[in-house]
Amino acid sequence: MHARRLLIGVVPLVLVATACGGEDTSTSTSDSGKKLDKVTLTLNWYPYGEHAPFYYGKQQKIFEKHGIDLDIRAGQGSQKTVQATAAGQSDFGWADTPALLAGVDQGVKVKSLGVFLQTTPASVQSFDAKGIEGPGDLKGRTIAGTAGDALSKTFPIFLKKNGIGESDVTVQNTDPAGKIAAVISGKTDGLLGYASDQGPTMQDKAKKPVSYLRFSEHGLNFYSNGLLAGQRILASKPAVAERMVKAVSEAWAAAAKAPEPAVAAMEGASEQLPPKTVLSEQFATTLTLLHTTATEGRAPGVNTEEDWQQTIDVFAEAGMVTKPKAVGEYWDTKTALKG
Repeated sequence: MHARRLLIGVVPLVLVATACGGEDTSTSTSDSGKKLDKVTLTLNWYPYGEHAPFYYGKQQKIFEKHGIDLDIRAGQGSQKTVQATAAGQSDFGWADTPALLAGVDQGVKVKSLGVFLQTTPASVQSFDAKGIEGPGDLKGRTIAGTAGDALSKTFPIFLKKNGIGESDVTVQNTDPAGKIAAVISGKTDGLLGYASDQGPTMQDKAKKPVSYLRFSEHGLNFYSNGLLAGQRILASKPAVAERMVKAVSEAWAAAAKAPEPAVAAMEGASEQLPPKTVLSEQFATTLTLLHTTATEGRAPGVNTEEDWQQTIDVFAEAGMVTKPKAVGEYWDTKTALKG
């Protein structure tokens, strides 16, 4: 299972050995003789279905079209990706917005270039047989969660919005890697996870259908994963950052139109790559997360200040942002996609 804990408090920067410099962007030459900027993108975790657009965009030469020679690197959690990107050990990062908010709150020099998963995949996941079809069905249940992460911090807000007391549900503190096992073994009735991630894996392992109680469908939405860059590359290579944002948006749009080829493009991406059936379901779910009401019909990665403010407010309420700042402190509007 993908362990993507967001720890609270000041933490030391963790170096990602496989990533390379932000300010020292080098160049290469394409087969057609075009000069390309070599850049690294560190993911939030090992490749899984959500990441298909990056591999498809590379395969289809979308990044090359925008003058970019992209090197995709596995990550070790959103928090580490945020830190490594801010430190210039990776040119760009793909990470969860709560991790970015918490990082900026701690003084980490990083900004979002655009959130692509604008509807949160946060959800309670359980086997269909458990009968958890609405928030009211959570009363008296035991749910696996990881203390301190974004899911556990926002779950009480979700319960409150649906008229359920925190004492009505038992959250069993479980290591991220053990949450799926806790549900399969029957130790818990469900888990707190991402609909685009753990659920398809749990269904594949247990061969039982999984139900999702999505936060976004019951009164609570906030931004999820997006593209980010350290402030140093934004200052020294703004043109590269602008081209990267456009390339990523085009890659996502192309992958959304061709989901099967996009998933197929991930072949060989990692030794830890999930089975193709899991990848396909993960990506299919991911495609339901690309927009809010405010951005429906617009290019992937186009954000609004109102959606950003809503996300900041949620995590201030959750206690993960102690010193809320203006939207522009988290989101680089100069580089951001327009339209």
